[in-house]
Amino acid sequence: MTGNGTGDTEALREEIRRTRVELGETVELLAAKADVKARLKDSADQAKQRMREQAASTLARVRGQAAQKAGVARGQAAEKAGVVRGQATEKARVARTQASEKGEAVRRNPVPWAAVAAGAVATVVVLLILRGRRR
Repeated sequence: MTGNGTGDTEALREEIRRTRVELGETVELLAAKADVKARLKDSADQAKQRMREQAASTLARVRGQAAQKAGVARGQAAEKAGVVRGQATEKARVARTQASEKGEAVRRNPVPWAAVAAGAVATVVVLLILRGRRR
């Protein structure tokens, strides 16, 4: 009977040891759950990390969009500059042609232009005389 009792004792001791191990693990889990300060700190650290990742992602996206918009604006500006340059060149060509034609007309027939110039001079002289009398 002593052999039979020793086996039961050993089995009981093994059961007690396993129960103690399980109880220790349970106590550790309960202690971790009860440590609100540590849990809040971990939660705050995780939230901070998520915010940093979101901020970095948003910053990269915004920079990409800004670069794309800047490229579009540069393209549009270059296109408009080309159009304006072409218009300016055309207007300058027209102005040169008209000036050349007017100069040629004056060289061919200077009398009407001389009369206009003489009338302008006479008008200025009369205005100066009238202005001098008012003083």
